[in-house]
Amino acid sequence: MKKKATILILDDDDDVLITAKMILRAHYQKIITENSPKSLESLLKKEPVDIIILDMNFKVGATSGNEGLFWLRKIKELSPATLVIMNTAYGDIQLAVDCMKEGATDFLVKPWEKEKLLATVNTVYQLALSEKKIERLTETKTVLHQDLSDQMGQMIGSSEAMKKVYDAIKKVAATDANVLILGENGTGKELVARAIHQLSKRKSEAFIKVDLGAISDNLFESELFGHTKGAFTDAKTDKPGRFEIADQGSLFLDEIGNITLAHQAKLLSVLQNRQITRVGSNQSTAIDIRLISATNKNINEMVDQEQFREDLVYRINTIEISLPPLRERRGDISLLINHFIKKYGSKYDKKSLSVNDEVMSKLSQYPWPGNVRELQHAVERAVIMSADGTLTEDDFLTKKTVTFNVNEASLNVEDVEKQTIKQALEKSGGNLTKAAKTLGLGRSTLYRKMNKYRL
Repeated sequence: MKKKATILILDDDDDVLITAKMILRAHYQKIITENSPKSLESLLKKEPVDIIILDMNFKVGATSGNEGLFWLRKIKELSPATLVIMNTAYGDIQLAVDCMKEGATDFLVKPWEKEKLLATVNTVYQLALSEKKIERLTETKTVLHQDLSDQMGQMIGSSEAMKKVYDAIKKVAATDANVLILGENGTGKELVARAIHQLSKRKSEAFIKVDLGAISDNLFESELFGHTKGAFTDAKTDKPGRFEIADQGSLFLDEIGNITLAHQAKLLSVLQNRQITRVGSNQSTAIDIRLISATNKNINEMVDQEQFREDLVYRINTIEISLPPLRERRGDISLLINHFIKKYGSKYDKKSLSVNDEVMSKLSQYPWPGNVRELQHAVERAVIMSADGTLTEDDFLTKKTVTFNVNEASLNVEDVEKQTIKQALEKSGGNLTKAAKTLGLGRSTLYRKMNKYRL
């Protein structure tokens, strides 16, 4: 099988071009030959080149190698990732040293034997693969380190609603189909995405999460598609985007309903062509990812209102999984509470904690507008505040007036949610960050709910 690489041979000797092409084309996917370096810039802008075999002299009678050094510098300026093998008829050691200092990877002396050419090119090809892998692994490590704190653990629930979700996960995970996960904030959309990845054939590769709601408009392309050095003011080095980092693995686009129509068009193009182009570059790179998206918005309603592209919806939701809010699976609340009590009891060195039946019953009747995330935060606080082995109503004080003194007139979910948000704002003294954390909501979600209830 031919190696996946594009090799460009630049030499003013047609015999060299023909011979090199004949030898290399049996081993590499694409061989390009040119007898003049003047077309170099247009070639590098047209498509990515992995290796260039560059002649040192192009003018008749020239032996200094200055032309080769000039074009070597030009290649490194235009395409830093391209590796260069210098090719000359003059075995000048100092010239070879000069080339290495300027960024050449290896050196060939003409006339070369077939085996020498193949061995040199293969060595450089393996180096190119290693450099790409190191770049990807370095950036993947950075992204995964940033993402580590967001991993929430296992999915908990035995209700019929959750059984349907588990069944859907098992069925879709075995395929490479794009998945759209729908659900309110705090319902566990990321957990579903991770479960799909862990059950898929890509489980040994990276799972890369992108919170689209947290990326500013001017950094959208750079974060997703990468950038080259100098592409903009702060672009100090080449940097792969999340699509490249997730290559061979799964890419999770959270809050996909938040992106602008302009960014939707760019995302659609990448998903259609399965290629990305870094900001500041004209070279396209093929990507192989399993796409999982999520949103708490009504995508179909957004399509009707022309806020979301219908053709992009078709691309991202080959399979659609809807997560039920916690109020629609009340039977799972006690399971979740006991799970989080055990988790935070261990974390804060408070073992053997429990909740009596009366308190558990009241907690199970509360609508939990922030869903599992709100419940998790409430239990963590209760564990911290507990004075003995039994968690009381006072330990859940942040929700006491709503949770335990709710009357029939206030059972409307929106009324309860509005009252809860008002309480959180009052308790935080108007600090939206603290209020959002108390509620188990994101700041943007809190803003939307405040506008909705005119708070």
